[in-house]
Amino acid sequence: MAERMPAVVFLGEGRWALEERPVPSLRNPDDVLLQVEACGICGTDLHILEVPPGHPATPGVILGHEVIGRVVEVGPAAAHLRPGDRVAVAPNLYCGVCPFCQRGLFNHCERFTTLGIFLDGGLAPYEVAPARALFPISPEVPLERAIFTEVLSTVVGGTLQARLHPGEHAVVLGCGPVGLLFIQVLRAGGAASVVAADVAPFRREFARRAGADWAVDPREQDLEGLVREVTRIGADVVVDAVGSLIGTALRLVRPGGTVILFGMNARARAEIAQYDITRREIRVVGSYVGRHTFPLAIQMLERGVIHPEALVTHRLPLSRFGEGLEHLRRGEAVKVMMVPG
Repeated sequence: MAERMPAVVFLGEGRWALEERPVPSLRNPDDVLLQVEACGICGTDLHILEVPPGHPATPGVILGHEVIGRVVEVGPAAAHLRPGDRVAVAPNLYCGVCPFCQRGLFNHCERFTTLGIFLDGGLAPYEVAPARALFPISPEVPLERAIFTEVLSTVVGGTLQARLHPGEHAVVLGCGPVGLLFIQVLRAGGAASVVAADVAPFRREFARRAGADWAVDPREQDLEGLVREVTRIGADVVVDAVGSLIGTALRLVRPGGTVILFGMNARARAEIAQYDITRREIRVVGSYVGRHTFPLAIQMLERGVIHPEALVTHRLPLSRFGEGLEHLRRGEAVKVMMVPG
């Protein structure tokens, strides 16, 4: 094994570089060295590299938090893993002892941190991660499907809160990778119909492929009229996968229905009438990264409950990371998968 490797490094506001870094080594008893099979680029990476940044990150860190890898070496406290094991990396790390962790709210940990954002991640040939962050996934799962494990786990965190019953109607606002996964999972869960909305024709086409019955441009089509026509009383579940559409979601959901706020935009502001939420008894739920959802996501992928591999539009080497970013920024890609090898 080489002593040095190329890595995509965050340099600060809007800047990154492909740098040569030492291959990481085990430092803690539960550390595991992984050879990275692939690492996805997601919207969070785009936000990190915005000017001004839409998401914080640590300058000097190796980016990449959607990782599938093979175990190369294990520390003495990670004896349940063996070299050659294939794993998905759960990048969000928590302390386990703060007041929120003790309540089981691990995603609100006071010391919450993330591999590939605040600690070195997987946009490199090798990554070190703690054993508790690694979940075995079958080598029979195609890489293009396995790469969705991390983002699917967060979506599952939302669909568990949606409580959608077979035969109910759903609306998904925003058809990026997250929205498209919501469409697939809601449809697999028995949704009678799914209406998707996005301003980009490219993404609307993928929404149809993902299982949406209708994929509309809300600027040009009457989204509220369509939902009323399909459901008569409004959608049972509405997902905002954008992070700024709570007003629209509240207009589309039925009395007693559920709005899932999943997308994140720290700069978005919306004026809403609280009276409407109270009078119509709407359940509004925020969903952030999920808790204990990796096993469920892996189970879905291993058993072929959903097939997100069709959403991989680009498979690129690390040397073309910038090209992958530009495809995503221009709306010409759904999922970009970086393959270090």
